[in-house]
Amino acid sequence: EVQLQASGGGLVQAGGSLRLSCAASGFTFDDYALGWFRQAPGKEREGVSCINSRDSSTYYADSVKGRFTISRDFAAHTVYLQMNSLKPEDTAVYYCATDTPPAIRESCGSNWYEANGFDDWGQGTQVTVSS
Repeated sequence: EVQLQASGGGLVQAGGSLRLSCAASGFTFDDYALGWFRQAPGKEREGVSCINSRDSSTYYADSVKGRFTISRDFAAHTVYLQMNSLKPEDTAVYYCATDTPPAIRESCGSNWYEANGFDDWGQGTQVTVSS
């Protein structure tokens, strides 16, 4: 059973930092791209960042470029999202996601930011940025 356990959210002031973690199990971690998404109240879930499986190429939404960094630890089976210079508009529930068989998503691809392209989701962690 695929499990994605997100953690690290919290309340932070604007300009502050948080590091989210997503511990993965139940699938071959090395073989799949992993994405971070977020959903604010009343808004659709949106792609934040994605990292490829093999070459660890990274992708970011324009709104977070230069502030967020995605990384993965193959030994720990964990993907991270380092979030710096946080803004109130970053407030949302953050989810990690992957796409395991029958789909096989090794690379993020050009449509990585589309939530409906991922089938396996964690439970989410709340990030609140106060002004």
